[in-house]
Amino acid sequence: MSMQLLDGKATAASIKSELAEAVAKRKASGMKVPHLAAVLIGEDGGSVTYVNAKVKSCEEIGFESSLLRYDASITEEELLKVVQDLNENDQIDGFIVQLPLPAHIDENKVTMAIDPSKDVDGFHPVNIGKMVLGLPCFLPATPAGIVELLKRYSIETSGKHCVVLGRSTIVGTPVSIMLSRNSNPGNCTVTLAHSRTENLKEVCKSADILIAAIGKPDFVTSDMVKPGAVIIDVGTTRVDDATKKAGWRLKGDVKFDEVKDICGAITPVPGGVGPMTIASLMINTLRAMELNGK
Repeated sequence: MSMQLLDGKATAASIKSELAEAVAKRKASGMKVPHLAAVLIGEDGGSVTYVNAKVKSCEEIGFESSLLRYDASITEEELLKVVQDLNENDQIDGFIVQLPLPAHIDENKVTMAIDPSKDVDGFHPVNIGKMVLGLPCFLPATPAGIVELLKRYSIETSGKHCVVLGRSTIVGTPVSIMLSRNSNPGNCTVTLAHSRTENLKEVCKSADILIAAIGKPDFVTSDMVKPGAVIIDVGTTRVDDATKKAGWRLKGDVKFDEVKDICGAITPVPGGVGPMTIASLMINTLRAMELNGK
């Protein structure tokens, strides 16, 4: 049985070229081009990398983008003022505040302050609520990227048992909802497993589709995988690696080399879910402009 590599990088590239075409058409007919703003607080390495990749993607597609950088010492009040200004700025169609935020700032308060119609990360309770009800909204970027990847590789989800490892509000919980909905991809029977799950190994082994999103490198081993299962590895933990120029590399939640010979399909790390997350954010940015009637 040959294993299929679910190439997020290549898939994201084709999504970007579709978006670039849509933007070029808008430009040609004198319509507004989508404008994404990103707010970056402090110097967190992962956050800087992600935000730079998002800005670069905007350039590739032909979106306008603004990067607003602030020192980690910014007060909550000052950041909320930045959010308010972005909410009120008609030129900006959507914006993100890159998480995590410094400890002295309440992430929930900041998320709640974002205008839901500009919340292209899909984290505002209004968007989460609409997602649960199946109403038009901005879907959280990583779960939406995972579902899009399954769709583009024509992976059958209907009636399948999907186990999601990790119940975060950014990945695990929303993807469990999206895959259980009456849609395609969707119609899965979903188990949301986490640190309190008993018989975790057996639960994982029963999965036709296993989504690992717990942030523990190499957590999923071969004895947790059903032969032929589809594995989506959301993990992106930085581990020291002297052979790399940066001095580190990204490691997934799945022990790739051990599992690759058992599973039917798997996403690599890097080059799997990461690029799809950024592609989803770009889809949301274009939708923001359309939903706001521009």
